[in-house]
Amino acid sequence: MSARVPSARLDIRAHTCPVTWVKARIALSRIAEGEVLEVLLRDGEPRENVPRSAEEDGHRVIRLEPAPEEGEGTWRVWLARGAPVEERTWP
Repeated sequence: MSARVPSARLDIRAHTCPVTWVKARIALSRIAEGEVLEVLLRDGEPRENVPRSAEEDGHRVIRLEPAPEEGEGTWRVWLARGAPVEERTWP
């Protein structure tokens, strides 16, 4: 597996569902296939829905992890736009 770094970053912690997925989907449409978008989101519904919706749309979740350095209750998800299946750091 080649090391990847995000080519774009999106902070949607101030938003609620379904706006979280709408913003993530727009950001994904602005990067090239195979590039990675880093998304900062809140625990709970956004953490559950954004990764699921991304996979349903044909994208891949590369990483999903707590990001306490970004603030309490913050999670980080890396989404690869339409990329082949990668090794994941989450189930």
